[in-house]
Amino acid sequence: MSQGVDLVVHDGQVVTPSGIVEGDLAVAGERIVSIGQPVSQAKTHISAKGKLVMPGGIDPHAHIEQRSGMGQWNADTFETATKSAAIGGTTSVISFAAQSSGQSLADTVSDYSARAARGAMIDYAFHITLTDISVPNFERELEALIASGHRSLKVFTTYNIQLDDADLLKVFQHAREAGALMCVHAENDAIITQAKERLIKAGRTAPKDHATSRPRMAEIEAVERMCRFAEYLDQPVMLFHISTREGAAAVRAAQKRGAPVWAETCPHYLLMTQDVLDKPGFEGAKWMCSPPQREPADQGALWQALRERTLSLVSSDHAPYRFDETGKLAAGPAAGFHQIANGLPGLETRLPLMFNEMVTNGRGGPEAFAELTSHAPARLYGLDRKFGIAEGMDADIVIWDPEKTVTYGADDLHDNVGYNPWEGTSVTGWPDHVILRGTTLMKDRTFFGTPGTGKWINRPQLATRPTNSFQQAVEG
Repeated sequence: MSQGVDLVVHDGQVVTPSGIVEGDLAVAGERIVSIGQPVSQAKTHISAKGKLVMPGGIDPHAHIEQRSGMGQWNADTFETATKSAAIGGTTSVISFAAQSSGQSLADTVSDYSARAARGAMIDYAFHITLTDISVPNFERELEALIASGHRSLKVFTTYNIQLDDADLLKVFQHAREAGALMCVHAENDAIITQAKERLIKAGRTAPKDHATSRPRMAEIEAVERMCRFAEYLDQPVMLFHISTREGAAAVRAAQKRGAPVWAETCPHYLLMTQDVLDKPGFEGAKWMCSPPQREPADQGALWQALRERTLSLVSSDHAPYRFDETGKLAAGPAAGFHQIANGLPGLETRLPLMFNEMVTNGRGGPEAFAELTSHAPARLYGLDRKFGIAEGMDADIVIWDPEKTVTYGADDLHDNVGYNPWEGTSVTGWPDHVILRGTTLMKDRTFFGTPGTGKWINRPQLATRPTNSFQQAVEG
């Protein structure tokens, strides 16, 4: 095939959903038109000899231009966040349209849509974060938004924006009827509150005490409860940022029972332990996130859960706050852990870190890497033109140099955070060329994107709607 081809990537090892294909990859317009067939004529030719041609990364969990539960805006705009994502090999992101108290759902989505339309330079979708179901027209607007292509909803079981169990069940039922996936930050708020109050009373408020303030049992209990809610209502649920071996085991047990449950983890749980919080002075605040990093035994269990697909995805949970008075230090340079914004940047580092572990170090290989970071997010969240490198799909392509080694510096990312939590970490395997819908976004660390060129991803339906014999029996 040559006629009408705009771009051909020659001689690479092309990682597709069905295996690795050696040869050419051809693009016409925004779509992939052939894989493996020799293509001699095209407007643009790119050599990928000796390199891996991967699908563009999909990061299904990132906080962008969003106000936290503590009332702070995070550091990134859609422009800075999506530039950073693209340079790290990510071409699509699902961030949050987070409802404020008293705000209608229609206004919530409209606000975030306007921000993304102005600044986004990669393609994007939203999880609608539900915090106040008492607002007028809640059910009608939720149904309309889901029908219009917003197919995932986010709820919390902790912080000051959590829903109680009765409201959670209501929302799960609405999602089931309308065809949406529920995403849950699952930690038990009462356990966290008790642990936090005890630490504060004892004067233990350093960043390192953050790990103790969110006991592993808080995750275990809430994960098990959300699995049962999913099972009871036959409502698909994605459990965010699993950090403990017991949390992974609870997901595994639910899946074996036939519950419609999926779960993800993040690089900072796979590659960090809670020791990162115990830095001199106040430095540990840079690494504070919730849930906190755990123990080496948890890392091993999470990697095993990824290998066996108990955990389906690896997201960044990008939650960017500067290490200054606008972010982590908003309550002063000696604030207690309970006054420090939680989160760390990850949009740009997620893929190189995972490539280094999975491809370079052999913890899965290139096909497993593509599955966890691109194929599975597209499939589970219904991104139906982003299902990987296949004919007819969007030409979202990343050319990886598997031999290139980079050591992260103190402030070498392209977000607006001002520090790199992976400073000093070396990775081998690097995204050299990033293409979004057939157009080069980044080449050799030079960025070519333009604010506002990212497109909203319409998700007309979920790809997977499991059935559950328990719910069928309940409904008779």
